[in-house]
Amino acid sequence: MRQVHGLVKWFDPVKGFGFVVAETGGPDILLHVNVLRNFGQSSVADSAQVDIMVQDTDRGVQAVEVLSIEPPVGNDQVTLADFVDLDLDAVRNTPLAPGRVKWFDKGKGFGFANVFGQPEDVFLHMEVLRRSGLADLQPGEALALRVVAGKRGRMAAEVFAWEAALGKSET
Repeated sequence: MRQVHGLVKWFDPVKGFGFVVAETGGPDILLHVNVLRNFGQSSVADSAQVDIMVQDTDRGVQAVEVLSIEPPVGNDQVTLADFVDLDLDAVRNTPLAPGRVKWFDKGKGFGFANVFGQPEDVFLHMEVLRRSGLADLQPGEALALRVVAGKRGRMAAEVFAWEAALGKSET
C-alpha cells in the first residue's frame, strides 16, 4: 500500500463508486463508496482533493482508505443570495451543530436536516454541499452544520460529515 494525493475525477453515489486521479499521474484509482463510508461520508464532490491509501490489484489501483478530503479549490465564492450580506469570518466562527439529514434531493438541489435539540428544520442547499466537498446526502446521515439565519429561515452555511468534522470543531 502507498499514500496518494489526488483529485476526485467523478463520484456517483447511486452507482457506489468513482475515480481519483493522482497528482503524480498514472491510472485512475477506483474509490468505492464503502471506503468513503469508512471515512464517514457517503459522497464526495467532483474535483475535491483527497489523500488516500491505495493498493494495486488485478483489476487496477484501488483506494483502501481515505485519509483526508478537502473541498474543490475555487469553490469559496458565495453564490447564494442568502449569503450576500453574511460575514464569512463570522460564519466560520459559528459553532458546529450536530444533526441528521431529513431528506435531500440532488435533482432539486436542496433538502433539510434536523439539528439535535431544535424543532426547526435547517435548509440544505446543493451549493453549500459542493463548497463543503460533498456531492449528495442520504436520509439519516450524521452531519455537523454551521447554521445561520437566512432570508427564508434557518439554513446551513457549511456542512461536514460528522466524522470529518470532529477535528474541525477543535480548530
